[in-house]
Amino acid sequence: MLSHFRLALLAKYLCVAMVAVGIGIAWGRGGMLTLGQGVFFGLGGYAMAMHLKLADAGPGGMPDFMQLYGQLDELPLWWRPFASPWFALPATALLPMAVAFGLGSLVFRRRVRGAYFAILSQALAAAMVILLIGQQGTTSGTNGLTDIEGFFGYDLDDPVNQRMVYFIIAGVLLALLALARQLIHSRYGELLVAVRDGEERVRFLGYDPASVKLVAYVVAAGMAGLAGALFVPAVGIISPALIGNVPSIEFVIGVAVGGRATLLGPVLGAVAVAWARTALSERFPAPGRTFRGCSSWWWWHSFPAAWRRCGRLPAAARPARSPAGADGHRWADDAPSGRRCRRHERTHRA
Repeated sequence: MLSHFRLALLAKYLCVAMVAVGIGIAWGRGGMLTLGQGVFFGLGGYAMAMHLKLADAGPGGMPDFMQLYGQLDELPLWWRPFASPWFALPATALLPMAVAFGLGSLVFRRRVRGAYFAILSQALAAAMVILLIGQQGTTSGTNGLTDIEGFFGYDLDDPVNQRMVYFIIAGVLLALLALARQLIHSRYGELLVAVRDGEERVRFLGYDPASVKLVAYVVAAGMAGLAGALFVPAVGIISPALIGNVPSIEFVIGVAVGGRATLLGPVLGAVAVAWARTALSERFPAPGRTFRGCSSWWWWHSFPAAWRRCGRLPAAARPARSPAGADGHRWADDAPSGRRCRRHERTHRA
């Protein structure tokens, strides 16, 4: 029932919903405010994009941006394993999970939590963006990896293949929801909630809260990596602008809107926020002329002219220019608003 353009947008929204499922586990059940999920989203996205760019270049070829910049004579060593789909596909989830395991082991063992954990995760996202932008010759810098044409032999410009990608994304989202439900209703899910509500009490009972939170954090990172990997064929691009602090905060906002402590709430909230962002940008595009602010609202003109400090008089009622006074202002007397400064009037007209 949707056009190809709207179906591509829905596929994009479902990728965002995958990230929201993981945040719902880590934040909603575990109490960990993860403001750096853009890092794991980007790791999965870049892993998939690197494989697809190498596949488009052909055997022994180099991505187009490397040839354009002319900084490299051969493919970097760390790019070469991604030429194999047997390495690239598992890396989209395992690489973010490995990074999350390393970071979580350092943070949770030192009992860092609350706002401090949120700040550290946000700093990680900022550092990731700086790293990608600085390596222009190997990551294409601020442009990111663009012009991705194929997806494992299928042309992404074909509407039939676009629908196939959408169904893959929808299927993976349903699988992640099933996994999240299993975790929430398991003994581990109850223990995760207990750690959120009383970490010291759980420690006194003989459990290790750090290990419990680490599992949730790693699972959320793996879900974000899968979302980033599927985002690439759905949109055809991955760039630092999509993985920084702003996208990470937008992920959390969607979860908060939908309800972080429920199963479907994060999904519905993420889709709703992403849809609202698109709808508002279409409904209120950047104006072609200067926006006049609140003075252009209808209720502003319903007030008497004397209440508007710099109200504009009709041309017929505008008095003639008077000579400048001692204070340098040009004053004019009019019945509605009394003496008014010509300088303010000129500024308002401009």
